Amino acid sequence: MLELSDSAQTTAGVVVLAAITVTTGGFFLTKVARGAVPATDFQRSFYRAGHAHAGVLITLGLVCLLLTEATALTGFAGWIARTGVLISAILMPAGFFLSALGAGRTRPNGFLLLLWAGTGFLVAGLAVLGVGLLAA
Repeated sequence: MLELSDSAQTTAGVVVLAAITVTTGGFFLTKVARGAVPATDFQRSFYRAGHAHAGVLITLGLVCLLLTEATALTGFAGWIARTGVLISAILMPAGFFLSALGAGRTRPNGFLLLLWAGTGFLVAGLAVLGVGLLAA
């Protein structure tokens, strides 16, 4: 049986429950697809990308959380390996959705910065975890 630290178990529980909220994005996308929410081609693309990134990154983040338990990483390195991808699972979808908000928008607004911040957490979390796994 896999033995998780208390913090990993708590984080995993919160993330699994938070994953339920991805269905909200799916419901919103069905409204966009039906025409109930007017959207430009740009907005439809960004909304789909935000929803897809949310689901994939939550799944990958949970895997990274578990894999970090197999390393000797502690402190900041342990934290970024354990949570970097999960943080990106919040920031990147938020960047896609929020940067596309606004009637008739055809280009991203300033919230696109969240997408790049999320990318930074994604790369950092994966890099530190990969090195930690190789060193273990």
